[in-house]
Formats: sequence, C-alpha cells, structure tokens
Amino acid sequence: MLSVERFKIAGRTVWIGVFSDEKIQGITFSLEKEQFERNIERLTGFLRRRGVSVDTARKQSEYPSLVMEVITGELDNGELLPMLSFEGVTPFERRVYEWLTKNVKRGSVITYGSLAEALKTSPRAIGGAMRRNPYPIVVPCHRVVARDGIGYYTPRLEEKVFLLEIEGVKGWTGSKHT
Repeated sequence: MLSVERFKIAGRTVWIGVFSDEKIQGITFSLEKEQFERNIERLTGFLRRRGVSVDTARKQSEYPSLVMEVITGELDNGELLPMLSFEGVTPFERRVYEWLTKNVKRGSVITYGSLAEALKTSPRAIGGAMRRNPYPIVVPCHRVVARDGIGYYTPRLEEKVFLLEIEGVKGWTGSKHT
C-alpha cells in the first residue's frame, strides 16, 4: 500500500509517501505536490524493476509520520532501520545503507570518498548506491557530500539543502552545488 501525508516542517510543506507491505518498501518526499507525484511514479517504476511487488492503493499508516519524525529529529534514523524491507536492494547497497544509517548521525556529513574508504569501495560506487536509495531520509543519503561541495541529490538538490538545513548543517548548504 501507499501511505501519503503532508506536513508543515520549518515553514515548508513536505509531502511524504511510503510504500509498505509488512515493512517499508520505499520512501519518497518532496517540497512540491507535482514533483511529489512524479517521485511516486519514479519510485514505483524503480521498485518494480527491482522485483518488488508494490501496491499503489492509498491507505493510511503510521509510516509517513515516522519519516517526518526523523526529519524533525524526534526519531533517530537507526530506529527505523529494522522497519525497512530491503527488498530489491543488492547486498552491496544494503551494506552501504546500513553503515551510513548507523554511523553518520543527524547534523553531520560524510564525503563520498570517506564513505567509500570506510567500506573499501570507490566513491563512484557510493554515488550509484546513493542515487538508487529507495529509503531517503531514513537512509540519510542527503548527508553524503562531495569533498568540494554539496554534491548531487535525486530527484532535486533543493530537497537535500532543505534536509541539511533542518539538521543544522549549514556549512555545506552554502557551498557550490556541483
């Protein structure tokens, strides 16, 4: 099922959608309704290509509120980690997502290179895993930055800046975006 809710966070409207069966299959969010609907379509396609059976019927659940509580700092990302299904995720991606979630806490960032070094892989492989992250916010891919700037974010950099600013990471949000 797909649970969708809209929240006001730091004066902005934030749309959060969570696909779930027995556990969370995927998360998407946006600061704009139209972009949010495109994000749902993109995530649905991604999950299905990865062999995850997703139900797009909209029903209420607690998951969007839990994701919102991670954004606002009421919950630690790691508290939701056991709720993720990891369906359709490669063993490498899961290792990256779990390490990142457990080790890079709210208010801090890590570079692609440092994360790659910690996991004995390449920055390019880390970037690919971040781009394919089906659990944004819970798996804090927004906390992974380039050594010389904020880096990229799928689907829009504006959301990365918003999340980092909410977490008080202002040093990176003012840096160049490429």
